Amino acid sequence: MALLSYRDALNQALHEEFARDDKVILLGEEVAQYQGAFKVSAGLLQKFGEKRVIDTPISEAGFVGMAIGAACLGIKPIAEVMTFNFAILALDQMINNAAKMLSMSGGQLSVPLVLRGPGGAAHQLASQHSQALESQYAMIPGLKVVLPATPADAKGLLKSAIRDPNPVVFIEGEALYPTKGEVPDGEYVIPIGKADIKRAGKDVTLIAWSRMTLVTLEAARLLEAEGIDAEVVDLRTVRPVDREAILTSVRKTNRAVVIEEAWPWATVGASIVDLIQREAFDDLDAPVLKLNGVDAPMPYAKNLEHAMLPNPDAIAVAAKKVLYR
Repeated sequence: MALLSYRDALNQALHEEFARDDKVILLGEEVAQYQGAFKVSAGLLQKFGEKRVIDTPISEAGFVGMAIGAACLGIKPIAEVMTFNFAILALDQMINNAAKMLSMSGGQLSVPLVLRGPGGAAHQLASQHSQALESQYAMIPGLKVVLPATPADAKGLLKSAIRDPNPVVFIEGEALYPTKGEVPDGEYVIPIGKADIKRAGKDVTLIAWSRMTLVTLEAARLLEAEGIDAEVVDLRTVRPVDREAILTSVRKTNRAVVIEEAWPWATVGASIVDLIQREAFDDLDAPVLKLNGVDAPMPYAKNLEHAMLPNPDAIAVAAKKVLYR
């Protein structure tokens, strides 16, 4: 085991996969000479050269489209967006081309593409750069959507994403880059679509992903101080979602709260609530609650940004609502 930051764990995964497979390339804005806006691609240009680590013009539609074409020809491109707020400009490419190519070609063309970069709120980046947009991709057949919360998960899941024969949307928590954790050395791969029980418990199930997993773990510690034993389920992947892990946990605790950073309407969290209340209705002792960010554009002010997002105290209150209703 090594103690690595989330950023360095991603960097390690990239170096290992570049060395493992010479068809893997990275392209995007400032990924080569500048080594990435968040330094996730540090050292790749120097080690693997400019034919595999490619700086592109500022055109998400252009370089994501180019990556899809390269993938159809057998290359394994990783397209880095400086932030997923900018990936909106490449939604046509991802939804109408990457996601549909396998089906529309009758299985003849696969798209081994990873679209990766930071998402969610960071620190005072205001409304245009603080959005959790995973629901845009999770609703699309043909895409896998991954949101790791820890350095170990970031490494293991990125390696799996790069090896996947079909397109993977890999959203890194922008506020998570400096966080640290133990990461296994050497070959370490986590299957896409498998949730992780970050904390076992018996009283209430708390379901989260990406940065909200860490916030939820803090809430679980607050609840423990009050004698409440919360189970924290980190989905890690929101498409495909680990239905069995969710339902097994809820059938054990009989109560659930879903926590997500995104706005409250038409989200991944809403689909999780629907799944639980359809498949585990008879096991529930209380309605499932969903905790979201505030339904408004993100302000710039630090105190208002904190007020917009789910926090440990609010999660603890929601857990007690389903316990003591």
